[in-house]
Amino acid sequence: MDVDRAASAAAAGESSSGAMVVEKPRFEALMPSEMSGGRPQCRKVPVPQHRFAPLKKAWMDIYTPVYEHMKIDIRMNLKARRVELKTRQDTPDVSNLQKCADFVHAFMLGFDIADAIALLRLDDLYVDSFEIKDVKTLRGEHLSRAIGRLSGKGGKTKYAIENSTRTRIVIADTKIHILGSFVKVARDSLCQGCSGFTL
Repeated sequence: MDVDRAASAAAAGESSSGAMVVEKPRFEALMPSEMSGGRPQCRKVPVPQHRFAPLKKAWMDIYTPVYEHMKIDIRMNLKARRVELKTRQDTPDVSNLQKCADFVHAFMLGFDIADAIALLRLDDLYVDSFEIKDVKTLRGEHLSRAIGRLSGKGGKTKYAIENSTRTRIVIADTKIHILGSFVKVARDSLCQGCSGFTL
């Protein structure tokens, strides 16, 4: 009993004087393979029919950064018509899987490889998609003129918005896809161009 009291009094005296310092435990970062109990994580990106030929042509440009630099397994499932991504034992960061999925998805939307590969290197890039009909209900020739007005003569309007907002824009029929940091600014600029039409 006396020993316990003496030990507690000594500990109280040391802690009040500040001489005793308790070390905080340090834990190593978990590998992606350890986070899910040793099971690999997967992502599946569907491939539209009209993007099969460009995907086949640019496959090595997609495969090389994903497999060699990001350490993610990638394969094309022809039966299910999708690109499948999976973590490996030596994947350095769990966020690499989502970055690679975003990269492949951006290519499927119609962005160039050089533009889409920025999603692997930078953290603050986003992809946004919307339809012209979401901004204003247009039909027939009015819709065609709206698409032409967004592009401009020879693409001048689109390039001006891309350069001023530091984004990349893909106009695919009535759908518009934007890749960049300042997506909202580019979207507002495009919406002003759409909303100028009247039925």
